Amino acid sequence: MRRLNMHLLMVVLLLLLLAGCRSLPIGGHAIIDWVDFIKCNGKMYYGIHTGIVADEKFIGEKLGEVKFQVANHVTNPNYKIKDGDAAFHEKGTEIYRIKGKPDLLAVKDTSSINGYRIYYERDKFEYRWDFKNVPLEKVNAIEIYQGYAPNTKKITKIKDKDKVNHFLKILKNSEEKPDFQPVTTKGDPTYYEMVLYIDEPIAYKYSIQFDGTSYFWYPWEPSILSKEIGAFIPN
Repeated sequence: MRRLNMHLLMVVLLLLLLAGCRSLPIGGHAIIDWVDFIKCNGKMYYGIHTGIVADEKFIGEKLGEVKFQVANHVTNPNYKIKDGDAAFHEKGTEIYRIKGKPDLLAVKDTSSINGYRIYYERDKFEYRWDFKNVPLEKVNAIEIYQGYAPNTKKITKIKDKDKVNHFLKILKNSEEKPDFQPVTTKGDPTYYEMVLYIDEPIAYKYSIQFDGTSYFWYPWEPSILSKEIGAFIPN
């Protein structure tokens, strides 16, 4: 009986191995899950998904243009990334410096709030745009947008200091709920983006969602926001 069980185990393992082989691409071609990157002047830069250019006045000199978009064009997993390659930006997309931020790049992107996408040189420092890194005492304005790019629409701007502080307190006091699942019986939650400005070239950007019952966001783990935040979000 033991020998039979061992034989069955070997058959199962062989079948799994063959199934895995069939799922591998033939001839060195593969569907590659690219991270958002740009290679410029010999350096690798990676997209900042929680930061945007605060104002176009912070855009500096033009460094060059994207020469080649690898996504949807490269299927060889052994492809060597070259200067001018970008994961998702089309050939000809303009690349700029950001004033006062030599380790960051700005790339023209009409789908992004304020018109640019930001990239950082990961070899120089770690990602530092999580909510825990926001200097909350320096936040002087908050904008809220509704919808997904490229169809986001600004619905409010908060500049009163007391209201800004109240809004930030709600964010800070949100309750972590790692197992939270939004209510979707009536459709997807309403999606918002908020931008926190601090008189610096880079503003912080995070999403908020509302499922009809709860406002929630993802500062790290899924977290529930006080219903008070609804007073800041126009219907």
